[in-house]
Amino acid sequence: METETATRWLTDDEQCTWRTHLEVNKLLMHQLEKDLQPFGLTNNDYEILVNLSESPDRRMRMSDLAAATLQSKSRLSHQVTRMESAGLVRRENCESDRRGLYAVLTDEGVATMQKVAPHHVASVRKHFIDLLSPEALAELRESLTPVAEHLRGRRGKL
Repeated sequence: METETATRWLTDDEQCTWRTHLEVNKLLMHQLEKDLQPFGLTNNDYEILVNLSESPDRRMRMSDLAAATLQSKSRLSHQVTRMESAGLVRRENCESDRRGLYAVLTDEGVATMQKVAPHHVASVRKHFIDLLSPEALAELRESLTPVAEHLRGRRGKL
């Protein structure tokens, strides 16, 4: 027999913190997306380009890329198709697994990253990093690390 437990409602301070977090996240991601638009990129495009640019041989298995970007394989496939049309990535067959595919960053994708990355970093700096003191950034990182670790641990369980 299940025992009902009382809901632990958020205190006023907790609710204010939660809502501030949600607002900052939405506003910041909207601004970063807006700042990528002149380059014809979305936040998702940029995240894929970053993952590929930081991977050995500038390529990742599609399934690993989907996991890294928290996208379904189907959604990532559509995204990569759009990015292929733009010449930023290409797909390659996986020699060891005939069903597997790699997403590979093209030379045009590398050139796009080299052009866009300085602007993106400036945007992150302007709208986030430079608004906080080094001490506040360290506190924020320390405060959010247990949440990130908890959620990373749940990824396989969802």
